[in-house]
Amino acid sequence: MLRKIMITGCMVAALASSAIAMAQTYVVGSGGTYRPFEFENSQKQLEGFDIDIIKAIAKAENFDIKLVNTPWEGIFATLNSGDRDIIISGITITDKRKMMVDFSQPYFPAQQAIVVPEGSKVTALADLKGEKVGVVNSSTGDIVVSEVLGKNSTAIKRFDNTPLLLQELFEDGVSAAVGDVGVVKYYIKQHPEKAFKLVDDAKFERQHFGIAVAKGNEELLKKINDGLQKIIADGSYAKIYQTWFDGDVPTLPAQ
Repeated sequence: MLRKIMITGCMVAALASSAIAMAQTYVVGSGGTYRPFEFENSQKQLEGFDIDIIKAIAKAENFDIKLVNTPWEGIFATLNSGDRDIIISGITITDKRKMMVDFSQPYFPAQQAIVVPEGSKVTALADLKGEKVGVVNSSTGDIVVSEVLGKNSTAIKRFDNTPLLLQELFEDGVSAAVGDVGVVKYYIKQHPEKAFKLVDDAKFERQHFGIAVAKGNEELLKKINDGLQKIIADGSYAKIYQTWFDGDVPTLPAQ
């Protein structure tokens, strides 16, 4: 009789453990159009820096994830509707967005950067005077460069996206470019045949990407933050960063 009770107890415990494991599978929404942070490979699977980061966090915190390609338009609404538990999609932390969702601690510095050929004498935004400068139309970079050169300056060449902008720089169509630092670093890594360097400037607003959950989901947010700290401490974050960008691994601030 005692043996039967023990067996029954073990079965109940096993079923309970199984239920808990199922409860710890979270649906993660991420766009597939922002290389190198998230994009679809030839098998229509999501990959990129953001994808590697959330996978590493999930492993560190012992929960499972289901990745779902989610268009940027309406991505925040998927948290409120319960269709997604987590969204990670190169999302800049802003006060306005904090009113809609809760953000993790920052996981990537997302400010703008000047990129020029290695031999360029440009060391700051002010040095762009006299240069032909490429920017993404209506971007933060466009606004800042317009302040230096004048909004209607013929020295500014505007593009629809950062890859097109950087290709023009690669082909010497412009002598400098200003764009998202992550996309710039990835492009440089993919084109080692030509030497470029990055230039920072204090006028660039310091921004960061964060991982978002529904407002008030403190339990899940804690798991994400704890997992992020673990992968930073054990070197996993640095390894992922170096895979997609370079060896200049950032020190991340607390939110």
